[in-house]
Amino acid sequence: MIDSFRNIFAIPDLRKRVFFTFALLAVFRIGCIIPTPGTDPAALLEFMEAQKGTILGFVNTFTGGSLARVALFALGIMPYITASIILQLLTVVWPYLEKLSKEGELGRRKITQYTRYGTMLISILQSGGIAVSLENFTTPGGAPLVPSPGWGFRLMTVLTLTTGTAFVMWLGEQISERGVGNGISLIIFAGIVVGLPGAILTTFQSIQNGTLNVISVLVLIVVMVLVTGFIVFMERGQRRIPVQYAKRVVGRKIYGGQNTYLPLRVNTGGVIPVIFASSVVMIPGTISAVFPNQEWLQRLSFFLGFGQPLHYLLYVVAIVFFSYFYVSIIFNPADTAENMRKYGGFIPGIRSGRRTSEYIDRILTRLTLVGALYLAAVSVLPEFLLSGVQVGGLPFIGQSLEGSLPSWFTQGMGINFYFGGTSLLIVVGVAMDLVQQIESQLVMRNYDGLLKRGRIRGRRG
Repeated sequence: MIDSFRNIFAIPDLRKRVFFTFALLAVFRIGCIIPTPGTDPAALLEFMEAQKGTILGFVNTFTGGSLARVALFALGIMPYITASIILQLLTVVWPYLEKLSKEGELGRRKITQYTRYGTMLISILQSGGIAVSLENFTTPGGAPLVPSPGWGFRLMTVLTLTTGTAFVMWLGEQISERGVGNGISLIIFAGIVVGLPGAILTTFQSIQNGTLNVISVLVLIVVMVLVTGFIVFMERGQRRIPVQYAKRVVGRKIYGGQNTYLPLRVNTGGVIPVIFASSVVMIPGTISAVFPNQEWLQRLSFFLGFGQPLHYLLYVVAIVFFSYFYVSIIFNPADTAENMRKYGGFIPGIRSGRRTSEYIDRILTRLTLVGALYLAAVSVLPEFLLSGVQVGGLPFIGQSLEGSLPSWFTQGMGINFYFGGTSLLIVVGVAMDLVQQIESQLVMRNYDGLLKRGRIRGRRG
């Protein structure tokens, strides 16, 4: 393995790409530390500590903690991802964008340009909302987050955060073009894993203080290894539908006559359904924080809080729903069947056209259910290990259930799984894609790859 990593630096072009990627990621991390003028850093940290269970804490994870400081890159790459998802959804319902998506490289460039415009618009709206919210929010102790509110602070915040988002977007594009891996994914990856050393240090301090025993840490390590292996297995899983192509004579050449397959991934939607579901589940908690005097909002936030049965139920249902919803947008069985028919391809035993479309749709529906349940299991497991299922709050049967169920089920094991479900899916998926790209560069130049027993297939979406 050491020789394999040494081979990376033996190739001048690959070495330059790796160093270039690290340099731009370092620039990104510097921008995540520099705070926006006009805010109280200590009050911000105290406020964000109280918002861990809301959508603000969720977004703060993906920005590498920069939102907690309202740093230059506080919005991170999330506006770009939001704009990309919106454009992807509009491609299905807007004929103009659908036509552009089928025009090859020129159409893709036009859609990329629209995505950038959308990113800027979303950044302006979000930064303006953040500026106004910061002026109205206070810490649990009553201290203001902005000592000198006003239009000067609002304009400065909008200008700073929007420019920071544009710069982060440019960094991601430069990494994709001149570095290694997908730049946007690597920026999210860097924002998530940057807190890992601190989490490890906190774990060791907890062991020394006696608040956490060694057995719990060993259980945590074993669970993380098993879950990571399970994610790798599922992300590589696919159903291969055999496809045969009839022979075609064009001039003096014969085309087709070969056997291939149509790969359908188990997790076709990637991590997008989990991000959508997490955002939806956290909305009540965020609204209740904005309106603390509304009693019914506080009760709703309690029943939908972490560890509550209703939270688990809504979270799983939302993941399954968004999995089917997103897959129906990015994959069209009718178009796939039509393209196969145009080039003389057919599935053995299945008639071309509508029957082929129905056959692919039936298989994709079953695969999507498996993928959705896999995403739900990985997303729920870290929360269950920490807080369990708190059935005591259920009306009528809550107290009796809590007395009959074991304590590890109702109170959790107290194991703080550092990577949440969404974060772990992103980290493993990006790491697989990065290893696959480096592996391809090494094998192409006749060097030993990172993995000598087989190859890792990258993750799409």
